[in-house]
Amino acid sequence: MRMSEQRQLSCAADDGQDQEALEIDDDRDSGFGGDDTGSDTTSIASSMLRGHIENGRKYATLRDDYWGPSDDQQFETMDSGHLLYLILNSDHHNMLFRSPVLNPHHVLDIGTGPGTWAIDVADKFPKAIVNGVDLFPPPSSWVPPNCYLEVEDVLQDWTWHYKFDLIHLRLMLGAFAEDQWGDVYRKCYENLAPGGWIEEVELDVRVMCDDDSLPPDSFIAGWGQNFLGCADRAGRSLATQTMMKSKIERAGFVNVQDQLFKCPIGAWPRNKTFKEAGRINYHHWSSGLDGWAMFLLTKFGAPQPWSADEVRVYVAKVRQELQNPKLHIYHFTRRVWGQKPL
Repeated sequence: MRMSEQRQLSCAADDGQDQEALEIDDDRDSGFGGDDTGSDTTSIASSMLRGHIENGRKYATLRDDYWGPSDDQQFETMDSGHLLYLILNSDHHNMLFRSPVLNPHHVLDIGTGPGTWAIDVADKFPKAIVNGVDLFPPPSSWVPPNCYLEVEDVLQDWTWHYKFDLIHLRLMLGAFAEDQWGDVYRKCYENLAPGGWIEEVELDVRVMCDDDSLPPDSFIAGWGQNFLGCADRAGRSLATQTMMKSKIERAGFVNVQDQLFKCPIGAWPRNKTFKEAGRINYHHWSSGLDGWAMFLLTKFGAPQPWSADEVRVYVAKVRQELQNPKLHIYHFTRRVWGQKPL
């Protein structure tokens, strides 16, 4: 992406969001960090547990059109993403969500992955019932007694017998086709209690910088556009963060809030919070590259679908570039929350 386009997107924050360039720490060490997470699973049908293996990665059996793997490596990536957004929301009294929900009775987490967000919410609000749903069995071997992790396809009829006070979605880009997104938001609206809230967090797949430290001919610089093209050919856009606010408003939600912020990749920022977030995000990207790339490139790569070995070589080159401490790179993330009218 050319610097002029980056600056335009950088200025696209809504309603006074502060999008000044992150300050670079020239005295930092060059190390990156991250935490491993274990995974196992609770008792669910063995066919769902096995999933199906393709190019060395495991995918859900409930739907065969979703690009995201459902294996230990992907769960590790998801946990890193969870920690990243906790850190970047640490200036708020509630790091888990921004919606002004103080004492929820029922909470739904769509696309719960390993269930980490749902488990944390259940711990924070022990009187609430928290449901986490995804296309594959969650790996968590223990959950709080008020948390229920379930295998569900939200495109099908919803079967819960109560209304929710909060419905949460995070990193669902590429999960649904255009018309399916409208259906999901409609179901969220219908299944929220009056005055309830929806909240969604989505990242931008394009990697950017503010100081020309990212060479325009690098693999990282071309990463975002590569996958935006794959997703368009698949009919499932990855540009979710640019469209979700208008879709949420179109579904009938009011008091819609919009927060656009930068997520550094690497420990280059001077600010301690952003430095720690950058370390975690480096691990998020490093562990996630293969899972993000394999399905889309082997099925929708250009000018023709790539081989699995071509994807692995490409990912290795991107990962090698990420290790360069001179890169002052980031991606945008957008958080949108809105209310069902009373």
